Amino acid sequence: MNKVVSGADEAIRDIADGMTLMLGGFGLCGLPEKCIAALVKKGVKELTCISNNAGVDDFGIGLMLKQRQVKKMISSYVGENAEFERQLLSGELEVELIPQGTLATLCMAAGYGMPAIFTPAGVGTEVAIGKEIRNFSGKDYLMEMAFDADFAIVKAWKGDTMGNLVYRSTARNFNPVMAMAGKITIAEVEELVQPGELDPDHIHTPGIYVHRIFQGENYEKRIEQRTVRIREQG
Repeated sequence: MNKVVSGADEAIRDIADGMTLMLGGFGLCGLPEKCIAALVKKGVKELTCISNNAGVDDFGIGLMLKQRQVKKMISSYVGENAEFERQLLSGELEVELIPQGTLATLCMAAGYGMPAIFTPAGVGTEVAIGKEIRNFSGKDYLMEMAFDADFAIVKAWKGDTMGNLVYRSTARNFNPVMAMAGKITIAEVEELVQPGELDPDHIHTPGIYVHRIFQGENYEKRIEQRTVRIREQG
């Protein structure tokens, strides 16, 4: 039951060219940055990456895009990455944009063992091209196939050696649903503790979903867009 590995390099040891990866995070929050760095160092290529966003030019998945490691991106929001835009417009990168709620539900469906979902999101738009539409109770729904990822890579605040995970604040977004969905799930955590140290009522991802876990160090925790309110003059 001890799922601890020595670090990111060991955790991603069998990720190979052409695989499909889920990568947790929301903007720059909750990114598995140590595993991403290890993937950049390893140099695996032709990857399909499923993630809410594509990072920025010098952080997150943006580092993999810069190295031309990503063949296809399946995402919801991609507006902060100039290199992503360049590769998309030049035809170097295949991109599938999915409504954010649909993206989350397709992760969840994969975790539940469901082959597909029906959603009204995207009906009548380019999202629906080539996909089956069914009518239920007078309303059209688009059939979307659940994701089929070789690995899910997530980042949590705390975890124990059995793989139980606790996320913090905004990092509790795509990480939990992706942790359920990979054939192999890798978790990097800020703090690794022994079984029994986490309050069972506070666990967000049960350890049964996690195959490998390690403690990372020196997380950057960047802010994508820092805005502040102008203080009123009294």
